[in-house]
Parts: sequence; structure tokens; C-alpha cells
Amino acid sequence: MRTFLDSLYKNHSLVYKYFLYFSAVFFIVFFFPRGGKFKYEYQKGKPWQYNNFYAPFDFSINKGEEEIIKEKEKIESNHIDYYYYDSGIVAEVDSTIGRELGKAFNSSSFNQNELERIKDVANDVLADLYANGILSKIERRSTSNSLYLVKNNEATKLNFDDVYSLSEVEGVVRKKLAQGNLSAYEPSFQEVFFNFIKPNVSFDADLSNKELESEYSKISYTLGNVDEGKLIIAKGEVVEQEDVRVLDSLKSEFESELWEENNQYFILFGYTVLVAMVLMMFFLFLKKYRLEIFKDNTKVTFIIVNILIMVFLTTMVVKYDVEYVFVVPLCILPLVLKTFFDARMGLFVHVLTVLILGFVVPNSFEYIFLQTLAGIVTILSVSELYKRANLFISVGQITLIYIIGYFAFHMIHEGNLEDIHWMAFGYFFLNGMITLFVQPLIYIHEKIFGLVSDVSLLELSDTNSKLLKELSNKAPGTFHHSLQVANLAEAAANEIGANAMLVRVGALYHDIGKMNNPTYFTENQVTNVNPHDDLEPRDAAAIIINHVIEGIEIARKNKVPDRVIDFIRTHHGTSLVFYFYKKQEAMEGEVNEEDFRYPGPIPFSKETAILMMADSVEAASKSLKNPTFLIIDEFVERIIEGQIKADQFLNANITFKEIEAIKKILKQKLVNIYHLRVEYPE
Repeated sequence: MRTFLDSLYKNHSLVYKYFLYFSAVFFIVFFFPRGGKFKYEYQKGKPWQYNNFYAPFDFSINKGEEEIIKEKEKIESNHIDYYYYDSGIVAEVDSTIGRELGKAFNSSSFNQNELERIKDVANDVLADLYANGILSKIERRSTSNSLYLVKNNEATKLNFDDVYSLSEVEGVVRKKLAQGNLSAYEPSFQEVFFNFIKPNVSFDADLSNKELESEYSKISYTLGNVDEGKLIIAKGEVVEQEDVRVLDSLKSEFESELWEENNQYFILFGYTVLVAMVLMMFFLFLKKYRLEIFKDNTKVTFIIVNILIMVFLTTMVVKYDVEYVFVVPLCILPLVLKTFFDARMGLFVHVLTVLILGFVVPNSFEYIFLQTLAGIVTILSVSELYKRANLFISVGQITLIYIIGYFAFHMIHEGNLEDIHWMAFGYFFLNGMITLFVQPLIYIHEKIFGLVSDVSLLELSDTNSKLLKELSNKAPGTFHHSLQVANLAEAAANEIGANAMLVRVGALYHDIGKMNNPTYFTENQVTNVNPHDDLEPRDAAAIIINHVIEGIEIARKNKVPDRVIDFIRTHHGTSLVFYFYKKQEAMEGEVNEEDFRYPGPIPFSKETAILMMADSVEAASKSLKNPTFLIIDEFVERIIEGQIKADQFLNANITFKEIEAIKKILKQKLVNIYHLRVEYPE
């Protein structure tokens, strides 16, 4: 047991990767829609590439979704809504109107005959108004001019013109008074009716919807049946619209029947194997070509999480409405990965993710083709993401690729431009708009996973930042040296296609450890007094070496990203503090080299290798007395060749060709710094 635990502890990083791998496979398969997969791929307008296909069982031909929608729309347009007649309101209004008219026309002012006539007209008005009722408001949901009036549990079909509205009450009152020769009393009548008349007919939503659903239920969702053994399509035949309808119906029936209790475990196992193979390719790629990332569990987790997010979003959209599948901004994935890693990583992971999603989406070939193409365009078009214009240009190009691709596929399938789904272009534009939110997403990733993007590097490169200000105040010579190194390293990085922004920031911060003992470094000594003269060479070397360790501590204290701290760690590699080593050797004879050697590690990327070369060349160039073209050339060659012989670039993934290009740039820059000119003859 103890041996097992020891082994587990020693290999905990690998164990975590296994856990991450199996967890990712589980969650991806869990996200997948439940159902089998129809084994035939077909597209309208393309030949049937399989053998003659016969119906494997009896099935119904389903109507298309658009046909069902049209039938429902037709039912809705002809549907007659129900309105409820409230008799209680009629009785209430009748009582109120009678009472109020009695107040308005009292017996002291009118004789009995007039009062009877007024009462008869009032009753006549109420009888007319409430014969079919007064509508509170018309809620027409169809083109029909009819309604069903439910009165005393009986529904009577009427026209809307047969039912009064409140605006018509005044006209009815005026008409009845004129017929009874009582127009002189109209103002009082109108006031009473205006104040106390109430609508008593209202829309009955429950009954109307119930009847509408009943009519919906009568819709037939099939067009007919196909008997088992009937030829559906022959080999080589072009798949027409009617063939697509039949094949889609068979596919739906087949996949629903396939997902039975006896089959579902086999289907899940198949999905699991395929997803596991795809993710295995990812881990093998990391182990072979991106070992640094493979060893970093945080970075591996970051990539897996992003894959899971994209798979989750796409599967959720497919389950909700497959029509919106291209709204999912899948190109955010290569954008994010290129920002934090490199283009090759971004494209590789994007392609693997698209392959996984091919199991989920319909028309998988079209989907994989368009998404792969969009991913390639993303990788090729996006550079220097911290420049806002670049992101807009890239998103525009991605959207254009989607539109052109969709347009081309439509022409292949339909052979014309009719019935083109214009809403699809809206989905592509929406996809592009969502992709623009990659910047805040990158910021969130930085905070969660401790990664660093070009935007953060741009902020770190500000020489007015707190840490660089402190460096310029405490060690002005070192600060100036760092600026010079930054310029040299940036130019070299641009020459070989490395990350120039990262190199520049690394150069600005690589010597911040010198702030603790600035006068022990020659660039900060303003007098001829050298504090090293009072120290043993071994102690002096320790102070020089410690600026790396102290720089790492200062950087961490100021929350400088690890990606930048790597430059502090590696800018001297495992080189020897040669001057003090030789001085100690002259004093003692035999000396332990390790006491005079930087702890390392050696550079492990092109960028860190560039910084080592630029730092060494810039620092040593201060010793040149009368530099000439030849002297500078030999000087740069000697320093960098010495680093190569000391195996400082073994882990840097940098070629000799790139090193030669860096040498050339460093020589040119030094010539410019020292203002060397060709001497013209007199």
C-alpha cells in the first residue's frame, strides 16, 4: 500500500491527466443527444453513393416542419374565437341606470306620463345594447370577422358588427331618444349612460385556446406510408426533394427505434470510443509537440475546459433548435488558444472540437467544412489581438467565410437562388457579434487560470508602471540596460517570427532583482568605487547570481505573470559568472564551479533564448573601446557561439538558421547604437 501511495504521489501529475482525460470523455458523451446515428449520409442535389436502398421496415413519410407551420397558420387564420357574455353585469347596470335616471328625472319636475316614456326609452336602450352585449375590447387573432358568443352556456355565432363597443353607446342613446321624441333630454341621458354603462362581453382565452388546440390535433403529420422492401433510391440517382423527405422520415424513425434499452449501451460505447480517440490525439499532440504545455496541468485543464464549453453550447443549441447551430461562436476557441499559446495549437484543437461536434449536428459534412474553414481563417487573419481593429477585421472575415460557404452549399443543393434561407445570414452576423466578446473572455481566463495574453503584455510594457518606475529610480543604469535589451530582443523576435511583445516585456523585467543591490552592478556605479573589491570573489558572485532569485521574488510579490517570470529565471541559464570564478581560481587553485554558476533553468522557448542572447550582447558591448564593423561582428559571434557550446539553447526549440538571423539583427542594431559610418576618402 505504501509503495502504491508513493508511486501515486510521484506520478500525481500524470494521474491528474488521466482523470482529466476520462472526465472530459464522460462529460462530452453525456452532453450528446440520446439517439443512434443513421449510417447513410445524403444531401439534396448529390448522387446517392450507396447501393440500391430498400425500406428496412414500414414507416410513415413525415410532413416537413414548414408544411406543418403553414397548416397551423391556416387554422389560426380561420379560427373563430370565443367571447363570454356576463349576465351579472347586465343586471347590475340595469339596476344602477334605473336608480340614476330616477335621480336625474324626479317626479317633482316631470309628470307621470313623461316619466313612463323616459323609463321605456331607457329600457329600450339597455335591451338593445345588451342584446348581444358590449365588448370590452376586440382581440382578433385571425382574419375571421366572426365570433362565438357564449351566453347561458350556449355558443352563438355572430359577426363583430353584431356586438356593440363602448364608443357606440352614445349613438344608440341618441337614436332611441329621437325615436321617442325625447331628444330634449339627451344631455342628462348621455351623462347617466356614460358614467354607468359597462361592457359585459370579454374574450374567453381558455375556451378559445382549447378549441384551437383541438383543431391542431386534427392535423395529419404524415403524407403516406412506405412499405418494407420498397425501393427508396437507386445507386447513382440524384437525391431530389421528395427523396430527402422520405430519407429524413426513415432516418427519424430509425434513430428513435435504435435508441432502445438493448441498443443504447452499444451506442454510448461507440460514442465513448470515438470521443476518446479524438481526445487521445490531443494529448499525444501535446506530448510530442508541446511538451511544456503537457507538463503544465493548469494549461491542459484550460484547453479541455474550453473544448467542453464549446461542446456543451453546441449540443444545447442542437437540442433547443438546430437552426441556430451556427450562432455558436466556435471560432472563439482558436482565437483564445492562439492568444495564450500559438496558432498551431489553436487550429489543432479547433479541428478536434469540430470533429467531435460532427456527431451531434445534422449535415455534418457541411458543418465540419464550414467550421474548419472558419477556424483556418481565424488563425491566418488574427495577429496582435490587442489591436482592436485586428479583431474586427478578423471577425468580418470569419463571417464572410460563413456566408460564402452557406451560399455555395445552397446553390449545390438547390441549383438556384430561390428559397434561400436569408435568416441564416442573420445567424452568421450574430455569430460574429458574439465572437467580438472574446476580449472579456480572455480577461476572465487570465484571472481564473493565471495565463497572460498580449493585452496584458501591452499593459506590462508600460514603463510608467509601478514596478518599472521603481526600477528606474533605484537602478537607473539597469533600467536603461533593460530598455536597450528590449529593443534588441524585439527586433530579433520580429525577424524570426517569435512573440515580439512577450520578448519585449520579458526584457523589461528580466533584471528587476538588481533593485535590491543596485550598486553591485557596474551599470549603476556612478563612481570608481566598486563594492565588490571588499568581498571575496565567491561572495561577490553570490550577490550577482542572487539577482535572479530576488527578481523572481519581486515579480511574484508584484503579481507579474509566470510567463514573464520565465524570462527572469532563464536569462542567464546555467552560465558561469566567469570573472569572479577566474579570480577565485587564481586565489585558491581548485574551485567548485557550482558556486559560480547560475541555477537556471536554461531557456526553453525561442523567446527566452532571444533574451539570453540580447542581454549578453548588450551588457558585454559596454566593454567595447573602439567598436568597428569587424569588431562588432566578431564580438557577437563569440558571445553567442559560447552560449551554444555551453548547451544553453538545447531546450529552446530554436534552429541554427534562426540563431544566425538573430546574430545578424543584433549586429545591425549594435552598429546603429554606436553610430558607425563608413569612412569616406579625402
